[in-house]
Amino acid sequence: MPGIGLLNEKPLHASLKAWYAQPGDRFEVSVDGFVIDIVRDSLLLEIQTGGFASLKSKLASLVRSHPIRLVYPIAREKWIVRLAKDDGRAAARRKSPRRGRVEDLFWEMVRIPRLSSNRNFSLEVLMIREEEVRRHEGGRRWRRRGWVVEERRLLEVVDRRVFQKPADWLAFLPEGCEPFTARDLAEARGIRLELAQKMAYTLRQARLVSVIGRRGRASLYGVA
Repeated sequence: MPGIGLLNEKPLHASLKAWYAQPGDRFEVSVDGFVIDIVRDSLLLEIQTGGFASLKSKLASLVRSHPIRLVYPIAREKWIVRLAKDDGRAAARRKSPRRGRVEDLFWEMVRIPRLSSNRNFSLEVLMIREEEVRRHEGGRRWRRRGWVVEERRLLEVVDRRVFQKPADWLAFLPEGCEPFTARDLAEARGIRLELAQKMAYTLRQARLVSVIGRRGRASLYGVA
């Protein structure tokens, strides 16, 4: 009988697990009542292709007594495949103009910000090329005119980056940027203000930066 974690495993998750695996790894292991994707010696490895909110309680519990690494893919390049409405075969394939970047991890880290400074927690970002397969379901997703995501497929892992120590997280702060506002951070990193605000919030919750004053209506941050 397949492990609990394999019952609804999606192609992207399965491919990343196979890519990440090393000799001696154990898969779908029960630890403290939770099923873990990969156990490598004493390190627990959890691959998450979706949002972090669903993992919040699991990570908070496990990190108390185990070193755990969250592995998260970000699509640097994405190809969108639309299936034909009649037979389900690929009808069109195009490259998405959107390119992911490592800073995108903060869209999700705001769900678990305090783990950033926990000694037992680390995050590994995998920059990937992927295919997103969509099928048509009329009337379901008006923003996409009825097209819904069927699955995501791994094409290639092009880069990887680990965040483990405070210095790894503080590396997002450009040199000469301190003290800074979220807008300063957005302009220095070339990202949206909303994302820069989530970055500042995460680092503040992790006590890696702190509010040291105000600049107009904006909070002014400094390294804690």
